[in-house]
Amino acid sequence: MDLTLLVSLAVIHSVALASPGPDFALVVKMASQERRVTAIASAIGISIGILLHTLLSLTGVSLLIKSSGILFLIVQLAGASYLGWMGINIIISTLQNFKVRHIEKEKAQIFNQLTPSQGFTQGLYTNLLNPKAMVFFITLFSAMITPEVTLITKVWAAVTLLVLSLVWFVLIALVLSKPAIQQRIRTAAPVINLLTGMLFFSVALIIISGLF
Repeated sequence: MDLTLLVSLAVIHSVALASPGPDFALVVKMASQERRVTAIASAIGISIGILLHTLLSLTGVSLLIKSSGILFLIVQLAGASYLGWMGINIIISTLQNFKVRHIEKEKAQIFNQLTPSQGFTQGLYTNLLNPKAMVFFITLFSAMITPEVTLITKVWAAVTLLVLSLVWFVLIALVLSKPAIQQRIRTAAPVINLLTGMLFFSVALIIISGLF
């Protein structure tokens, strides 16, 4: 087992996890506005998506998809469509709730709307359908996982990235889903949602613009 390689992968992945993106934005939104179990479910969904990207890259499937113009185009279109759809829905929902924010009863309805399974699904799809995540893992493993790397090291690489992802996103979910913290940032919910929707939609536009 190559410990030096695993440490290097862990450092790079940790930096990527802390970078702003759809995954981070989704967990913040979930944790600050949904039940703790739903927020944790979304964090697990994102982490499973990362694990799948890791396995697809380690087995060469992702590289095969990227090498095929048609397949990669389909992946990009599917990913951009999902992220764009999510972004538009979040923005529309935010604007609708913003209009009735002065009515406390209606204002509270923007919270605790999702079930844990819905949270998991959104987390999984947000990461798995993001073509940028696929390209990141292809680039990372193409540069660092050489043919000489043993199977046990590859297995530990997948485990390491999964554990780091779970720790990071579940930690955010646990911290921001505390009732006291949720109460403090409740007034900022429309801003958080609007920024999240704009981020999702912007990523979709970036993906689409890269196709032309």
